[in-house]
Amino acid sequence: MVMTMSSAPVHGENVPLDGVPAGLIDDTLAAAKTASRALGQATTAVKDAALAAIADALVANAPRIIEANAADLSRGRENGLSDGLIDRLRLDETRVAALASAVRDVIALPDPVGTVVRGSTLPNGVQLSQVRVPFGVVGAIYEARPNVTVDIAALALKSGNAAVLRGGSAARSSNEVLVSVIQQALVAVGLPEAAVQTIDEHGRAGATALMRARGYVDVLIPRGSADLIQTVVRESTVPVIETGAGVVHIVLDASADEQMAVDIVHNAKVQRPSVCNAVETVLVHRDAAERLVPSVVQALRASGVLVRGDERARAVVADLEVASDDDFATEHMALELSIGIVDDLDAALAHIRRFSTQHTESIITRDMANAERFLAEVDSAVVMVNASTRFSDGGEFGFGAEVGISTQKMHARGPMGLPELTSTKWIVRGSGQVRG
Repeated sequence: MVMTMSSAPVHGENVPLDGVPAGLIDDTLAAAKTASRALGQATTAVKDAALAAIADALVANAPRIIEANAADLSRGRENGLSDGLIDRLRLDETRVAALASAVRDVIALPDPVGTVVRGSTLPNGVQLSQVRVPFGVVGAIYEARPNVTVDIAALALKSGNAAVLRGGSAARSSNEVLVSVIQQALVAVGLPEAAVQTIDEHGRAGATALMRARGYVDVLIPRGSADLIQTVVRESTVPVIETGAGVVHIVLDASADEQMAVDIVHNAKVQRPSVCNAVETVLVHRDAAERLVPSVVQALRASGVLVRGDERARAVVADLEVASDDDFATEHMALELSIGIVDDLDAALAHIRRFSTQHTESIITRDMANAERFLAEVDSAVVMVNASTRFSDGGEFGFGAEVGISTQKMHARGPMGLPELTSTKWIVRGSGQVRG
C-alpha cells in the first residue's frame, strides 16, 4: 500500500479542502463514514440480500442503463475518445446481464469479515485472535468504465465497506443511473443509501476531495491510465492501493508449440484488446523466429491487428511496421502489438524488466526448466506458463469480480477480490491477567 503521510483530521470534523464544493465533505464523505459503521455490523445474510436486490435491479433497469450509456457513447465519440476507451465505456444488454451475473457470483463467495487469520493462547491464559475487518470507506477513481461502478460496489458491500466513486465525465450518465439503481436496492433491504455514492457531479474537485479526505476515506483505489494512477499516488493523502497499466508480455520460447503460440497470442490480443491484461509485446526466441513469427503475424493481421517489429523481426517478416522503444513501453488498448526477437531467455527477462509495468507476463514453452525459471524470476503480479494473459482477471480467478489488479507489493498484489478489501484487528480475551 502506498502510504502518504499527512496529519489526519478528527473523524466527523468539518475539514475544508481547497477547490472542493462546500458541503461535499459533510454531505457525502461524512455520510459514507456513517454508513460504513452500519455495513461493518451487517450480517452476511443482509449483505447477500442487498446484492441479490442489486442484481435483480440491474436486469430490470437494463433499458434505462443502456439509454444513459448511449448518451455517454455519443458524447465520447464527439470528444474523440479512442476506440479502446469507447469499448470500455460501452454497455449493452449482454454486458448489463454479465454485470448482474457477476454480482450474483459475489453472493456465493465466503464473507471475509470475521474470518480468523491466526490466533493463540499465551502462557498466562490470554487468548489472541487476528480477524478480518472492513476498511471502512473505500474510494475509487477510474475512467470510462461503468462496469467498475458495479464491481466495486458489490465487492465493497460484501466486505462490509461503504464506497465513494468517481467514475469520470466520460461515463457520468451511465454511472448516475447505475448508482441510483444500486441505492434503491440498498434501501429496499434496509441498508443506508449512502453506502454507495458517486461524486461525479463535482468533477475534478470531487477527485481532489477523495485524494485529500484522510480520516474520512480509509483507502483509495485508482483504475485507468498510467497518468491517472500516478496522479492519484502522487497527490493523495489517503492510503492508495496502486493498480497498474498493463504493458503485458508473452515470450515464445525456442520449444514453443506453433499452434499453441498462435492461439494464445491471438486470444491475448484480439479477444478484448482494450483491457489491461491484453498482450502488448511478443518476444520470440531467435531459434524459433523463422518458425513462429510468420504464422503469428498472419493470424493477428487476419483479425485487423497492426503488427510492429524490431529490426530482427522485420528481417523475418519484411513488411512489419517499425517498433520503437516507445512502442514497447506503451499500453495501446487497441489492435496494435509489437514483436521483438531475443537471443535467449536472459534477453527476454531483461526486456521485461526494462519495459514491464509488472502486471502480467506469460511464456509459451515445452521446456519446464525455462518455465520454472520464468515463474521464479519475473517480478510481476501474475506470471503464467502456456496460458493467455486474458486469464489475469478477478472473475476468471473465481473472485466474482475484482476491484482492480494491484501491481504494488504491499497489502495486495494481483487481482483484488473480497479479502483484499479488508484489514485485520487483534481480539484479546483475558480473565483478569496483568502484565508483570
